[in-house]
Amino acid sequence: MASTVLTDRRWIARGEERTSLSRFLLWLTPWTVLLAIGVYAAALCLWYGLNQTNMDNRFAFGLWIFLDLGIIALGAGAFFTGFLVYILKRSELKPILNTAVVVGFICYSGAVAILMIDVGQPLRAWFTFWHPNTHSMLTEVTFCISCYLLVLSLEYLPILFRNRQLRKVPSLFVFERQLHMLVPVLAAIGTLLSFFHQGSLGGLYGVLRGRPFAFRTGILIWPSTFFLFILSAIASGPSFLMLVTATVEKVTGRRLVPQDVFRRLAFISGLLLAIYVAAKSIDTLVWLNVTSPSAGFAPWQFYAHKPFGTPILFGEIVLFGLLPASLLLYRKTANHQGLLLTAAAMACSGILLNRFVLTVQTLALPTLPFDEFLSYMPSWQEIASFGGVIAYGVIVYSLSYRYLPLFGSKGDASHVSGN
Repeated sequence: MASTVLTDRRWIARGEERTSLSRFLLWLTPWTVLLAIGVYAAALCLWYGLNQTNMDNRFAFGLWIFLDLGIIALGAGAFFTGFLVYILKRSELKPILNTAVVVGFICYSGAVAILMIDVGQPLRAWFTFWHPNTHSMLTEVTFCISCYLLVLSLEYLPILFRNRQLRKVPSLFVFERQLHMLVPVLAAIGTLLSFFHQGSLGGLYGVLRGRPFAFRTGILIWPSTFFLFILSAIASGPSFLMLVTATVEKVTGRRLVPQDVFRRLAFISGLLLAIYVAAKSIDTLVWLNVTSPSAGFAPWQFYAHKPFGTPILFGEIVLFGLLPASLLLYRKTANHQGLLLTAAAMACSGILLNRFVLTVQTLALPTLPFDEFLSYMPSWQEIASFGGVIAYGVIVYSLSYRYLPLFGSKGDASHVSGN
């Protein structure tokens, strides 16, 4: 299959031509250095303990948990795309399916890796499985994330085995075909697992009665944040897939998926984001008028501490919520890729802002009259570990793009041999 340049505006078959090995290694070099620094910082934390960080008993959640919540939300495009393709039979999204699996695998494996550092005593990390606290939402989150990472690994294997060299091994070829038959089942299981752990991550904050800023009243047996986290994750997932694919197209100079795929992802993301913004607005109004006053706090007290003010609430709901939702749903925006990707970036930024607010602002604000506002600045070890996860994601995706069939022919994205 021949490759054409991006400016041809035609379908680019991901095929036989690729950049030279020297240029590819040059691309990987800075990311490898960043990963090495991150591994060194993580090793310091694992060897000496969490005193290498600026977290303490009062500020136990910091940059790492924000990273986990953020990349898990953005990685929701994996299970949601699988749900759309295999359960709802939206076959027009097949060209993006393989890259969704890789992105999901990177996000969840990166989140699990950073959690291993955040535990503080990695030799006891298995306690959560052998001695689970059945009354904790974190137990359900731990089990679901671990199981879903296994599901993503099984979904990634058929893509891996389609590499041109590996397909020459008969046993691997047969194994790949058998795994491919299980992918719809794995997609259904992944949807179920992701639904519950996305919700429980939000529900964790909603049940914190000692933190009136995050506490929410219940809907059935769950706090409202349970459902808001699910909505925000499936709304941001398609937007993040658009950004990843467009970035790869820009770097490689190739058209990888039809423009119709971007339009469809934009519509899905915009519709779900609009629903999320409506639900978030209702939830905020209930919190302002009922939940916060019943806890003995005037709601605006929570925004009286620098650097947190009411603009952060406006930014989350309007600037990075309602505005990108409107742009993603507007037909003329769909025909202008620059505006489309800007709206997608704003949508993802809004979800990250929401996770930052719940992770950092919730713990920084005083909850008693004699409490002080807590400031937190991550240590270089925390920042380096954060950067190491980002570098890990870039390296894994780069290797997958070069050697695996992430993007196929126009007719079928999932059955093209590797490069």
